[in-house]
Amino acid sequence: MPTPASAFTDIVQARHSVRSFLPDPLSASDIRGVLEDAQTAPSNCNTQPWTVHIVSGAARDALSKEILRADEEGRFSPDFTFDYADFGDGAYLDRAHHHAATMTQAQGLKREDREARKVVARKGLEFFGAPHAAFLFMPTFGDGVRAAGDIGMYGQNFLLSLAARGLAGVPQTQLGFYADTVRDFLGVPEDLKLLFGISFGIADETTPVNNVRMDRMPLQQSVVLHDTPSILDA
Repeated sequence: MPTPASAFTDIVQARHSVRSFLPDPLSASDIRGVLEDAQTAPSNCNTQPWTVHIVSGAARDALSKEILRADEEGRFSPDFTFDYADFGDGAYLDRAHHHAATMTQAQGLKREDREARKVVARKGLEFFGAPHAAFLFMPTFGDGVRAAGDIGMYGQNFLLSLAARGLAGVPQTQLGFYADTVRDFLGVPEDLKLLFGISFGIADETTPVNNVRMDRMPLQQSVVLHDTPSILDA
């Protein structure tokens, strides 16, 4: 019988981003359970700044069509900036490039085949076939950083709860590039900003891209100890 610590570790290490889903919808009890788990996330001053919209069924299909249309017409409306150049020339950019190259290879794409890459990118706007998608909105308190951090913790709870149930999800910055389109469709007020979306459901285990596991840097590269027993020598 695993201890609580080992059970948690198993879930954390099993969780990964899935990019191909079965069409089968999840039960209402599973979705509610995931939302209840996500709701326990900590937040600055207990502000709980998340507003979450879930789309399924006909609403999911219709929203995907609206986002695809916005993409075709070049109607990008991100609430937050995203630019690879912001990563600088060091480790952050290297990791981003490694991730892109790994995903390109896993999907059988060639770097120079722009049309094929575009087709694959549009799968994300179809929620990778997932039957459900969650859109995470936040208010802008000050510079928004603290609220965004809270949304990140909510999203992690959401993803880990899916994994604990044998389900899968993928956080998608890409969905945030069409914030106005999503807001208009869902009737969300302008003062709530779209940080990202999560497509979720049951993973299609037959798809090669779902076998990808991105590595993580060693603790020695991210942790600095101060008067702490040495735990990084092993």
